[in-house]
Amino acid sequence: MFNYSLRKLGLALGLLGLTGMASAQVIVSTAYVQEALKRNVQVWDVRADKDYAKAHLTGALTIGDAATALRDANAEDFLKPEDVAKVLGAAGIDPAKETIVYGTRGTWNPYFGRYALRYFGGSKVSVYHDGLEAWQAAGLPVETGAAKATTPIKLTLKANPSLAVSTQEVIDRLNRSDVQIVDARTPKEFAGADIRALRGGNIPGSVNIPYEMNWSDPETMSKLARKVVTDNSGMVLKANDDLKALYAKLDPNKETVVYCQSGARASETAGVLEQLGFKNVKVYDSSWLAYGNKLDAPANNATVFNVGALNGRIAGMQARIETLEKELTAAKKPN
Repeated sequence: MFNYSLRKLGLALGLLGLTGMASAQVIVSTAYVQEALKRNVQVWDVRADKDYAKAHLTGALTIGDAATALRDANAEDFLKPEDVAKVLGAAGIDPAKETIVYGTRGTWNPYFGRYALRYFGGSKVSVYHDGLEAWQAAGLPVETGAAKATTPIKLTLKANPSLAVSTQEVIDRLNRSDVQIVDARTPKEFAGADIRALRGGNIPGSVNIPYEMNWSDPETMSKLARKVVTDNSGMVLKANDDLKALYAKLDPNKETVVYCQSGARASETAGVLEQLGFKNVKVYDSSWLAYGNKLDAPANNATVFNVGALNGRIAGMQARIETLEKELTAAKKPN
């Protein structure tokens, strides 16, 4: 009897341990989400309102497009903590609660949502990478229609600086052997051929691993645009061993800084690295948008934005518009 009780106690402790481990997972499965819903875990849909209205997980909360709602439209940095608190609080989203964030399969948006909640104090936040598509493919129930009215909650939020780095902190880390920097942008952005700030190029010492490389088929978005494929199933994550191989040249024990253009794509790569066991991952939130505009910051493959050429193209477009307007006006005159 005593041995039987010990076995029961051991099993109970084991289950508690597994539960604790599960709540700390970065990326979770459909089965995990099903179980979490039974526990009334907070679920956040980060998609735009129109997509939410078409179908969403039962009880999912929303603020619309999360990256738009929580960031300054120009700098693409987070709003002030008090403003973020108002946006989240109005929707009933509490960063302190265990939360599952989801959206469209494979996109960076849920990872950005996870990063945002953790940056503002959350600790138990997971991403349902396979998203609504996998949920519906499994025949699981969804709701439709606009978000239902929720009881607003009052939040007092404070940013957690340990999860991010500023532009100056990135510069201070250059050439440090204990820090590695990952550039999650496209190869053209990295090479300075696709300029999205005052300068193109990359941060010295950074390793270019586009965030799409996390997917089983990194070309899925391009294939969808060209109508080569009809769905986004290629945006499922690579197998764990393949992800480990993708990041094999990185040291999981070093501080790892991930950046892109504005921190959005970087948030997905950061989440994947954490899932793989990297111990100290930080997002350079302002990313190349800020770094490229800081003209005295060291850069590789630096290319300068050609303002003169842009002005010429704008002038040419303006001339064509004026010509078209004259032709339309002439066409409206009676003969």
